[in-house]
Amino acid sequence: MTKWWHLGIEEIARRLETDGKAGLSAAAADDKLKTLGANELQEKKGRGPLAIFLDQFKGLIIWVLIGAALVSGFLKEWVDALAILAIVILNAILGLAQEYRAEKSLAALKKLSAPSSKVIRDGAARVIPSRELVPGDLVEVEAGDYIPADCRVSWHTSNFAVQEASLTGESTPVNKTDIVLEEKDIPLAERANILYTGTVVVSGKARAFVVETGMQTELGRIAGLIQDIKKETTPLQRKLEQFGKLLVYLCFVLVAIVFGLEILRGGKVLDMFLTSVSLAVAAIPEGLPAVVTIALALGVQRMVRRHVLIRKLPSVETLGCATVICSDKTGTLTKNEMTVLAVWTSRDAFEVTGTGYDPFGEFRKASEIVDPCVHPDLVKALVVGVLCNNAQLTVKDGKTSVFGDPTEIAILSAAAKAGVWKGEEEDAFELVEELPFDSERKKMSIVRRADQDMSVFTKGAPDLLLNDCSFILEDGAERPLDVADRDRIMKANDAYSNQALRVLAVAYRALDQEPHSYEAEAIEKDLTFAGLVAMIDPPRPEVREAMAKCRMSGIRTVMITGDHRNTAVAIARELGFYGEDSQALTGEDVDRLSDAELETAVERVAVYARVSPEHKLRAVRAWRRKGEVVAMTGDGVNDAPAVKEADIGVAMGITGTDVTKEVSDMVITDDNFASIVAAVEEGRGIYDNIRKFIHFLLSCNLGEILVMFTAALFGFPVPLLPIQILWVNLVTDGLPALALGVDPVDPNIMARPPRKPDEPVVTGARAWLIGLQGILIAACSLAAFLFVLLYEKEGIDRARTAALATLACSQLFHAFNCRSMKESLFKLKILSNPHLVYAVGFSFLLQMAVIYVPFLQPIFKTEALGALDLGMIMVFSSLPLWIMEIVKVANRKFRFYELY
Repeated sequence: MTKWWHLGIEEIARRLETDGKAGLSAAAADDKLKTLGANELQEKKGRGPLAIFLDQFKGLIIWVLIGAALVSGFLKEWVDALAILAIVILNAILGLAQEYRAEKSLAALKKLSAPSSKVIRDGAARVIPSRELVPGDLVEVEAGDYIPADCRVSWHTSNFAVQEASLTGESTPVNKTDIVLEEKDIPLAERANILYTGTVVVSGKARAFVVETGMQTELGRIAGLIQDIKKETTPLQRKLEQFGKLLVYLCFVLVAIVFGLEILRGGKVLDMFLTSVSLAVAAIPEGLPAVVTIALALGVQRMVRRHVLIRKLPSVETLGCATVICSDKTGTLTKNEMTVLAVWTSRDAFEVTGTGYDPFGEFRKASEIVDPCVHPDLVKALVVGVLCNNAQLTVKDGKTSVFGDPTEIAILSAAAKAGVWKGEEEDAFELVEELPFDSERKKMSIVRRADQDMSVFTKGAPDLLLNDCSFILEDGAERPLDVADRDRIMKANDAYSNQALRVLAVAYRALDQEPHSYEAEAIEKDLTFAGLVAMIDPPRPEVREAMAKCRMSGIRTVMITGDHRNTAVAIARELGFYGEDSQALTGEDVDRLSDAELETAVERVAVYARVSPEHKLRAVRAWRRKGEVVAMTGDGVNDAPAVKEADIGVAMGITGTDVTKEVSDMVITDDNFASIVAAVEEGRGIYDNIRKFIHFLLSCNLGEILVMFTAALFGFPVPLLPIQILWVNLVTDGLPALALGVDPVDPNIMARPPRKPDEPVVTGARAWLIGLQGILIAACSLAAFLFVLLYEKEGIDRARTAALATLACSQLFHAFNCRSMKESLFKLKILSNPHLVYAVGFSFLLQMAVIYVPFLQPIFKTEALGALDLGMIMVFSSLPLWIMEIVKVANRKFRFYELY
């Protein structure tokens, strides 16, 4: 890569075969366009909608569900068949919508390109489509223009500044220069003579040579990084795929055994085949994809209320196992509102309270609240800051409105806290002339007139402004500035700088007469030093609590920012995630590390500062190679590759660019880190609920299989007919499972450590409990069947009705049991999930209808049961619930298992 910032204008013109005044000739430009190609982003060929849609049908469990639908149709169970097919097609449509949208990220990048550009060719200015720009073209840009290609500044006005926030993360405009930069290795954010594609000119004019176009620009390199990243499946998708395969194989084995045993006993092949197929359909939880989708979708609705928009459903669950959150600083951990924390005058140092631009706060001296009005030096320093200021701050109906540079707004806010308002001061001091800030002088001045008296008000870098000062304000009077004063001022400046505060000095001078010239050399001299103003973009108040939650729940926070190292470390320390053993790396430090070395160091690195898109991407990949689940936040174009690479890409809703939003999995609508932590909490709750209904479905389906298996093994009559098996599956797998998917989130969920990404959906302890509960459900159902058949000496249809009712009711009772494997049902409060109460009640009524509604009895081969039978069924059905309550009590004492 050519280091254009290190080369002089003449050398650049020579290398690019162009002219510093006349630009390229039209013929030379045409030749370069044919050789180098158009100045546009190239899109790699992606998959079409049809290919993406067909890819949704590749999973084994999907094909098993399609087979189950065909079998249900063969058995003329049309409701089951249509329901299963609807689930499969809905999942495919959702997958298509999400993947197709994810492939459109380059379209958002292209929006950053300027459609046309003003270029000098053959010595004449002309407007051409930006795609026709080539290296060597001389372009003209001014306030409001998008930069059309990467350029090297050759000439500019004194106030030429560019907003590069989307590319570098710097929130304030960058003043540009045409001076050669001596260092060869300079971070992107500090290349003051380079203009980058997609950034915006905010003030002044400039001419610049085009040095890179198309995919060779910084924006093009980011586009390439984005397109090279292949999005992997989420932990939940991988686990459900593995789980589905295991479940299918297990069910087929058990069903084959049941079929074989019944055939050996002399059963009819067709009857046994239908029974076995019905059992297979019932055993496979075909409602699982639908329940997962609905649980995720309902979680999305809850997250909206917590300022989170989910763009890709699976990311909801992935949040729950996040182990590392890589966050930008500006606007996410901080307010993105510069705030004055201190004002230093010759006699006193004042603390300023309040956060952000709202002009509400106090002045304190040695921690005691003071009245600013009795400190004339403080008021004068604030007045100077207000009158050397182009920003605006107004308060109307309790709402603060601002416009302008963040640093200047911070000064206006601090002044307003002391009762100094810009509007009132400007009424007394009329604007005469402005000397804008530039990167050489590092200060700005405004000349104003009050009646016939003229004054200059100046602010800028303390070390440079102090050289222009001859006097100092002390106790409201001016006196000569001596060496001791200069030492005190610079010590105060250093003390504030060491706290990562941005420090400005303010000074003024009364002019004896209207100057002949408004040049800086004539105006900015013999100034009176008024004070220092120290400010920072402070942490959001709510972020501290969110950080405490992260620490408690075992989630590591890493700051990745374009800001300076000292500022980033100061904020990280204040928020509590930068300790004694922590490290801070700059982009240059990262460049010196190999991928293996970075992977070793990443555990200790809490802050990455002055980093490029490649550095962010490498940091995320280093964490992922260590097996961590990474959430990456971002707002600018420079964040997009890392956001796409992360397990959970998080875009900012207010400051985020369209590019970052397109590649993200979720959008934070209030740009607040606390909302990310709230989303993690919701994600954990959603996964908890997914495990609850998987636990419920498996234990219920296992109970159904064991009823048939045990009967076949011991030579009992078939306890359930095919249609009865399908019915109990429909009644219990539907509404109660859905209701478990919306169970309230455990209030202590953030006190748990993150679950491991490779942890199976069904752990060993959970499998043991599922087995126990399946056995209990089967045993009670068979007991009811045998009680009616052998003890009451009733017919087989009545015994099957009792078995059907007991199986269905025991599963409905079991739904309450599945809310927690740790806490007692009564401690959880039954009514805390009213959806489950309604679902169980409705399903119970449906079950009773099959038994007692006359026209349904011949269809389901049932008989009406008497009061004694119903009482017996309720006793048997509730037994698994009571036994599990005893197991939970015993577990609290003896710790058989650790489940929530």
